[in-house]
Amino acid sequence: MNYRHSFHAGNSADVVKHSLLIALVRALQQKPGALTLIDTHAGCGLYDLDGEDAQRTGESLQGVLRAFAEPNPLLDDYRAAVQAVNSGTEPQFYPGSPRILAQLLRPQDLLILNEKHPEDAYTLRGVMRGTPAAVHERDAYELWLAMLPPRTARGVVVVDPPYEQPDDRDRITATLAAAHRKWAHGVTVIWYPLKDRATHTRWTGQLRRLGIPKVLGVEHWLYDADQSGIYNGAGLYIVNPPYAFTQALPPMLEALRAVLAPEGHSGEITAAWLGD
Repeated sequence: MNYRHSFHAGNSADVVKHSLLIALVRALQQKPGALTLIDTHAGCGLYDLDGEDAQRTGESLQGVLRAFAEPNPLLDDYRAAVQAVNSGTEPQFYPGSPRILAQLLRPQDLLILNEKHPEDAYTLRGVMRGTPAAVHERDAYELWLAMLPPRTARGVVVVDPPYEQPDDRDRITATLAAAHRKWAHGVTVIWYPLKDRATHTRWTGQLRRLGIPKVLGVEHWLYDADQSGIYNGAGLYIVNPPYAFTQALPPMLEALRAVLAPEGHSGEITAAWLGD
């Protein structure tokens, strides 16, 4: 499945991913120790919702614009992160994970970004100018392992590929297994699109067989029944999520489900441990 982010910026998957990523990092920052934040597939870092790619799909209408129209205070941090890159009341620009993570940095934290595509990496460097982020242009899975363990005792790796390559899930599975051997207590966030339940079930089984003790799966299905051959939602696998994050998760998930459910559908968003 090809998921070139410029076409999908600000869609429902971004709202869920970035809302939870902000909550996760903030939960880790309840302790004063430094964090290293690593984004393996950083993309361009900032997207124009009025641009040709985003306008072609119009997916932000069912994502970030719905979140801005919804007063639920549980989404305040997410809306603030988007508003930080905009001057008007309605967002024109959408921050990718690199810009959102940069907003969350404390003086003691580190941010490492990676984008393999040369044009996107060039754009990313411009977008991140003025921030303390280090930008690499390497194979994402090679960099993932090379950066572990990080210089700080704690950290987060965000793995968010476009799923352009048929072996992305296999490479994620193999790299996660190796990464866990190098950095067993590290926090890892893996985003994925949901196109059909059979593919997702097979991959979940592969990840479960790795035997990693604490993997939380968050699944967001947009429709009440699968829509054949199209994007049905997205999810996150989160390795070693902190307790403060998991305890606060149920009401946030319900807020996201209610905001993002397509007309005529109630939608479903769940969180469960892979070992359950």
